[in-house]
Amino acid sequence: MSASGRPRRWAVAITVALLVGVAVVGALGYQVISTLSAAANGLPSADSRIAEETSPAGFSPGRKDGIVPDGTTVFDAQYPGIAYLDPELLAALRSAAERASAEGIEIQVNSGWRSKRYQKQLQRDAVAQYGSREAAARWVASPSRSAHVSGRAVDLGPFEASYWMEQHGAAFGLCRTYANESWHFELQPDAPRIGCARMYADPTEDPALLR
Repeated sequence: MSASGRPRRWAVAITVALLVGVAVVGALGYQVISTLSAAANGLPSADSRIAEETSPAGFSPGRKDGIVPDGTTVFDAQYPGIAYLDPELLAALRSAAERASAEGIEIQVNSGWRSKRYQKQLQRDAVAQYGSREAAARWVASPSRSAHVSGRAVDLGPFEASYWMEQHGAAFGLCRTYANESWHFELQPDAPRIGCARMYADPTEDPALLR
């Protein structure tokens, strides 16, 4: 090989190496920018969403997934299960809780916002309990459709509190959604003016969960 051929080969090799390096840096830069953009908008990164969706069976949820201790109220914003509720829903719940408290009723939250992996575990448990996905769907929605995962629903207790809310909640826009769940309430902004909408027999009838 001539001496003049060697420099050309070295030049080609260096050029290829530089192009590969630029591509790698570009890909990493895009990933970093995407992650920072998601964080700036209060959203999880793509990797965290995938990890959340693929949590293993037998996962044990904690407070960061929405578990709340007994006696939790709508004012206990130190718990993600309360803090991550839709702001309008939470404001309505607090107004209703203040009115109920004046009548000697304490509104407690048994479940509010839930992580997708917590909802997935509840769905697994329901399938095991009721024998099929179809039967379980009457009680537990999928993580992609649950109003708890989006922060738009709460399960209230004890019985006298949920009964009070069923009787008086419409004035605050708070309505019982399903006939088979006396504890489950969602925000219906028009309820103070026109009353609560007709309840569905169970979640399988709710068109919002079928989209």
